[in-house]
Amino acid sequence: MARLVGINHVALEVGSIDEALAFYGSLFELRLRGRVPGMAFLDLGDQFIALSEGRRQEPDRERHFGLVVDDKEALRGALRANGIAVPAAGHLRFPDPWGNNVEIVDYRDVQFSKETQVLEGMGLGRLEKRAEALGELRDKGLA
Repeated sequence: MARLVGINHVALEVGSIDEALAFYGSLFELRLRGRVPGMAFLDLGDQFIALSEGRRQEPDRERHFGLVVDDKEALRGALRANGIAVPAAGHLRFPDPWGNNVEIVDYRDVQFSKETQVLEGMGLGRLEKRAEALGELRDKGLA
């Protein structure tokens, strides 16, 4: 039986690739991995997000995917600056214009970890974990 190792990519349906790149580009520092007709691929180092043009389903209410960022509070500010209503503190989740729900977590607070060389290749240097996240990793024998 195979063991799950990680996630290679997440695929999102959007109405327009150009509009999706503009929307996500107003929130995140994007690196485009590639683009073909009807699709764009956003680089996350050793992972990626595939944007696919042509939304075929209704907006989701609860289904979501989680992104890890280097600074959750900076993103909260960018969301608010773009007129997206989010709480002033705590949990951070928002819908994109096509009904994809995005949950945001800070790298320092979660067990998710990138190899140092991947972080450096992404221009992120060395991101440190907070004590609670390190404790969770140690409890699993991962730190």
